[in-house]
Amino acid sequence: MGFTACSSAPHDADRYATVGLDVSHYQGLIDWGDVSHGNHDFVFMKATEGRSLRDKAFLYNWQKAGEQGLRRGAYHFFRPSVPAAEQARLYFNTVDLRPGDLPPVLDVEKIGRLTGNQLVSAIREWSEMAELRYGVKPIIYTGQNFYNNYLAGRIDDHHLWLARYDNEQPVTVCGRSYQFWQYSDRGRSRGIQGRVDKNVFTGTTAEWAALPIPLPGASPDYPEVLEERTISQLPRAKKGMDDLVSFGVIRR
Repeated sequence: MGFTACSSAPHDADRYATVGLDVSHYQGLIDWGDVSHGNHDFVFMKATEGRSLRDKAFLYNWQKAGEQGLRRGAYHFFRPSVPAAEQARLYFNTVDLRPGDLPPVLDVEKIGRLTGNQLVSAIREWSEMAELRYGVKPIIYTGQNFYNNYLAGRIDDHHLWLARYDNEQPVTVCGRSYQFWQYSDRGRSRGIQGRVDKNVFTGTTAEWAALPIPLPGASPDYPEVLEERTISQLPRAKKGMDDLVSFGVIRR
């Protein structure tokens, strides 16, 4: 038997003014002109997965959302059986992030045969390579329960995007905050046929303004010349030096 929540029931997501969507090829052909009139502040879209999968709608979605002036973000779905460096290379070869776009996103939902320590190490390897490539630290997406079981207190230097499909917002066992909450996988939007994931940004207006990839020189932390960043700044990426060079992330 199914139960339907009363329409008047309060929803924690209503507290937040900055709202957005999460799409992939599962949403079919999206009318981005229509979406842009739906009061959305941002959209995340699936770009890549594992070693070689590119979402078949990504390039269309990325271009059309950009043409409508929507703030865009692109995510990679992490496969624990595939080396992190190979997954990073696929993302780098697919996603051209520019100033104004949201930071790269790593979607982590499975641990596979890895230990908790191995999973965190792989996440950090992908993350550090992406930070070298794009000049900003990635956002980590995962579910509330997965985070609490495997990642709590271990990726606190990253922005966090948590999924919890409930009227009440996520709770982390370590008490840390999160910047995005995916509160529904059954949302509706103009320009999209069928269901779509809905999200809110939980930070302040100032934090939202500071989140996108900055213009070169706009922040002292932004590397105008990525090659000048030494690999010693990111110790977990040392073992991937040859990969980083071959990916065009840095030069020797």
